Amino acid sequence: MYLTLYATEKGEVLEHPGVMMLGRSGNEWLVPEEMEMIPLPKGASLVAIPDCLPVGLGLDERVVAIEKDPYNVRKKVSPVAALLPQGFTRTLLPAFVKRDSEKNMPLFGYAAVGLKGDKIYVAAVKTDEHRKWHPVYYNTEGLPARINRMLEKFPDNRILRQLARCSLEYSCFTAQNIFYQRWEGGIPTMPSCNANCLGCISEDHAGVPSPQNRINFRPTSHEISQIAIEHLTKANDAIISFGQGCEGEPSLNAEVLAEAIKIIRSRTERGTVNINTNAGYTRGIKKMADAGLDAMRVTIFSCIEENYNRYHQPRGYTLADVKDSINYAADKGIKVSLNLLVFPGITDREEEIEALLDFVARNNVHMIQMRNLNIDPDYIMRYFPSDEAGIGMTEFINLLKYEMPGLKIGSYTHPVR
Repeated sequence: MYLTLYATEKGEVLEHPGVMMLGRSGNEWLVPEEMEMIPLPKGASLVAIPDCLPVGLGLDERVVAIEKDPYNVRKKVSPVAALLPQGFTRTLLPAFVKRDSEKNMPLFGYAAVGLKGDKIYVAAVKTDEHRKWHPVYYNTEGLPARINRMLEKFPDNRILRQLARCSLEYSCFTAQNIFYQRWEGGIPTMPSCNANCLGCISEDHAGVPSPQNRINFRPTSHEISQIAIEHLTKANDAIISFGQGCEGEPSLNAEVLAEAIKIIRSRTERGTVNINTNAGYTRGIKKMADAGLDAMRVTIFSCIEENYNRYHQPRGYTLADVKDSINYAADKGIKVSLNLLVFPGITDREEEIEALLDFVARNNVHMIQMRNLNIDPDYIMRYFPSDEAGIGMTEFINLLKYEMPGLKIGSYTHPVR
């Protein structure tokens, strides 16, 4: 058993001596199983969930909400959760109740934590090698100087100014990699979108401010190719990715992107050109595929059309268009991944798993990237209520591996060149 952790008003993290840890899957409180828990990995951070009360299992096996610090009953407490680094998939949400049920939470991927012995554990499994995404490699002392040097080298490039802001204000790792000149670097290219996803992180939703603001201009092919060539020719394991958290849908700017890809490939064959996309605008995807795209990561919440539409709220396209885009790209030799937005209690429902397996079997999907969905649990469960319990995220991942042994499971885009 794991003890419930809570945060004091001073920010101290303590265990409650008489309350066992619970996690949440969908709308259920669950006692975590051993296979769902791992020691808190390096790079994870513990945070207090604002305006909420921790929930756990009392000694009488009743679910209890902790309202006061057991060591000082005059003090309020908050639930504690973990924010996981890249490469780890959350298996359970934290157990908590809101002080104000009408208020939606910030867009973070909170994972449940508990104490066993003298060690903190988190409800997660490792799904990819996370060395490149370890926080120790980011936000370093030398980053501002690197940013200034590149801005001086390309003073008229508006994308670089956006990436500088994303690096310093939002601590975006793919933005910072452009200035560190390594690994996957993001290049935002489009302000508007053809979807209205419930968990959009670049536009305000449900009264929750977005954690980052979108790019507010359409870059030129010169601006895009200038950054891409610089990165691909100098970075180790180089990837450039269109479709970042600070933009809309990049394929809507397909004419410019296709031209940029041709310019890039006329200058270097090195590195991977990738797009993160909803793949709904098939005509645009085809143009970029024909221009020389190497990899495509397609964001998807559900492979059940009704649930897909409810979450993504597509404008002017359907799930059938997404499939057409995937298969056209794959036929061109492009490595296609699904950016699967995972949420315990929804993703691991049997109907969702069956639809996902069928989708992968019928379409040319090379890899599934597990992406913890940052969203208020109460908010999303209003859209996807169900009496069906999930099988558990660990079982879900094991089932994918068993049913699709040739399918790659990971958490982020890997180089294909």
